[in-house]
Amino acid sequence: MQYIIGLILIGLVIYFIITYWMGILLFGLVCILGYQAYQKGLRNKTGKWLAGGAAFFTLAFFSWLGSDESTNSVPDKTTAVSSTSTTTQGPTKAETVSTASTNAVQPAPGAAVATTSAPATAAPTQQSKVVPARVQAKVTEVVDGDTFKVTINGKEETVRMLLIDTPETKHPEKPVQPFGPEASKFTKELLTGKTVELEKDVSERDKYGRLLAYVYVNGQSVQEKLLEKGLARVAVYPPDVKNVDKYRDIQAKAQKTGVGIWSIENYAQEDGYHAEVVKKNGPGADKSTPSTPKPKPQTVAQQPSQAVQQIMNDVFYANCSEARAAGAAPIYRGEPGYRPKLDRDNDGVACE
Repeated sequence: MQYIIGLILIGLVIYFIITYWMGILLFGLVCILGYQAYQKGLRNKTGKWLAGGAAFFTLAFFSWLGSDESTNSVPDKTTAVSSTSTTTQGPTKAETVSTASTNAVQPAPGAAVATTSAPATAAPTQQSKVVPARVQAKVTEVVDGDTFKVTINGKEETVRMLLIDTPETKHPEKPVQPFGPEASKFTKELLTGKTVELEKDVSERDKYGRLLAYVYVNGQSVQEKLLEKGLARVAVYPPDVKNVDKYRDIQAKAQKTGVGIWSIENYAQEDGYHAEVVKKNGPGADKSTPSTPKPKPQTVAQQPSQAVQQIMNDVFYANCSEARAAGAAPIYRGEPGYRPKLDRDNDGVACE
């Protein structure tokens, strides 16, 4: 029985060793066991057990006191402050600052705080480098130089290329403009039946409901190819201006070489195309082409001569019987003796 009681007491000590009230419990147990041992006497076996238990809990009590003091001298809280800063304008940098603060130990004045900085070649975060998403589509029809139709997920869409404008070929209110057919032909040869990649900017559709996109075929920009060949001009409609600087550089090179639309002075301008200057500044405008006078068509007399008219007026048949008797039937319109009265069905044949 005494062994069981002793084991129970030891278990309680272990259980309460992690609690705040452990010191009070140990002190109480020491007092109780010591008093019981005093009453039983050390010569009694029970008294010896009680005295031993009191001694054990006394040691445990002092051990607890020592551990409590050491706990107070060790930091009980650690604060970690981490800050990570990223920027999309320059190289990505990551800085992490960790500071340990304690209740009993304070850092010496002037002590350095550990700071670690990631090298400039660290892998960029998603905020610093966003890869534009591209959607694949199958080209089903090319409308003109800068517009075509595609199939996306089984749905047909009309796509308008961003940041460029080609001369018109199918505008409902404008005639076919110079270099419009060439631009349309080039786009047809480049895209018809191909799978293209569409990359959006800020706006998704224009006022006509067409998809707005940068277009790529075989990894190459269609807009850039049209600009290089002088078949399109840069047309800016904010807020979709992501590639405007690059496109303007390509356009400047085409202007310098005078290719395509840039071969006609003042034809392609900021506000569009001016076909009215083509006759003045277009190829061959300064050359005068001699015109060959066309011979006047000879006029054919539509009415019979006076002699024939006189003969027609002299021949008269009162009825078809007289005409048949004279052997003139049938009489066709324009022949002597023809009168509308004799041609009852008005088919141009009298007395048939």
